[in-house]
Parts: sequence; structure tokens; C-alpha cells
Amino acid sequence: MTVPAGLRRPGPPTFGTWVKLPSLETLELLAEAGFEFVVVDMEHSPLTLDHAYRAIVVAQALGMCALVRVPDRSGSHLQRLLDSGVDGILVPQVASAAEARQSVEQMVFSPTGRRGMGSTSRAGRWGLSSTADYLATGDAVVRGVQIEDKRAFDELDEILDTPGLTAVFLGMGDLSLSSGQPASSPELQELTDRLLAATAERQLPCGTAVGDATAAAVAARRGFSFIMVSNDASIFGRAARELGAATGAAIRS
Repeated sequence: MTVPAGLRRPGPPTFGTWVKLPSLETLELLAEAGFEFVVVDMEHSPLTLDHAYRAIVVAQALGMCALVRVPDRSGSHLQRLLDSGVDGILVPQVASAAEARQSVEQMVFSPTGRRGMGSTSRAGRWGLSSTADYLATGDAVVRGVQIEDKRAFDELDEILDTPGLTAVFLGMGDLSLSSGQPASSPELQELTDRLLAATAERQLPCGTAVGDATAAAVAARRGFSFIMVSNDASIFGRAARELGAATGAAIRS
């Protein structure tokens, strides 16, 4: 599986969506619809580690890049997800340089980091890969943190300079909550510009989440290089609601 360029460096953007439903069929439909990557959402859904693993395998087989947003920054899921062969990880609620360092260290092999050797896992092709290939695959994983607390901007440069960090995601929803400001406020727009400028300077890809294609185009023009558009549950829910309303009106008119 080739990770899209937008998840590797600033430049031509790539788009994906969150996966919240415990269904492999929806992954097939997302692939058919042209989504380039998915992020299995273990933070804001009841998805289990077992389903996340299966989603990773199926998404990759369908030609989509597969990332996982872990439930929290404790690190309890990182080793097993990495050895499941995931293409990347997003760690939520990272608000300090220390938290960023702790999160990223667990995704980088020892002695630089604290990830353990698991070459007989799926990431090592169940032991069929050489040790060198297994380590190289691990080094290529997207290691991202989510900036979604206003406090993170107090240490933004230190967070972005975390050794081993390869991507950053702006969580505007929680940033709005932590600041008490709507996303459209001048303060949050200024913080967004600051983050985009700082990541561009470091050649770090920066992502965000939006609700529709129009907002995705705006985000891409602004400089976001990977963009999450809606999620599988909302995509289905809105389409079903629209169809149900139209059908009800049509047959009763």
C-alpha cells in the first residue's frame, strides 16, 4: 500500500473519511466512491481492536491507505496496531511537547523510541519479511498527533519539532471547546494560519476534518494536505434521510 503524498508532505492534497461503523461492506463502498484513505476512529466510536485490525486489512486490500485514531494518548493500543500493519496513527488530545514526545516515542523503534520488535506480526508478513524490511516498514508509518487544545499553541514549535513526528491534525471541534470560541472566530482562524505556516516551514503535512466537498476545497486551498470529509455513519445517514424524505413526499403527493 502506497501512502498518498498528502500524508507524507505538504503539497497536492489527499482526502479520506472517518470509519465509525463496524462494517467491512462500507469500506468496499468507500473504495468504490474514490476515497483515498480512511481513518478508523477508535476515539469517538465503539470500534474494537479486533475490528480495527480487520478494517486495516480490508482497506489496504481495496487500495486505500488505512490509519487509526487511537482511543487516547495512553499508548495502550499502539504496539498492536502498528504490528497489525497500519499505515499510520493519529493520537488525539496532544497539548504539550511532553505528550507529543511520549506518543511518538511509542511509535518509533528502540533505541531511538520505545516500540518493541514484533517481526512475526502482520507488519513483518508473519515472519516472512527480513528484519531490515520489517524495520523499514515501521519507519515509514505515518506518526501523527492531533492539535485540538488551545494550550498546545503555547508549545507549538516544540510539539512540531518532536523527533519522529511526521504529521499533524487540527481538531477544530475540540479547539473551539477549549477556547470558548466558534471555529469562525478571528482568534481560531489566526491559530489555524499559525499552525499551517509552522507545518509548511517544517514540511510536515497538516490535516483537518470538514463536512462536505465545498469545505474540503476551501481547506485544500488554505494549505491542508490531508482532509477528512464527513464519516461513514453520517454519509449513510444523510443519504438515507434525503432518500426517505424524497420517497415519502413522492408517494404521498
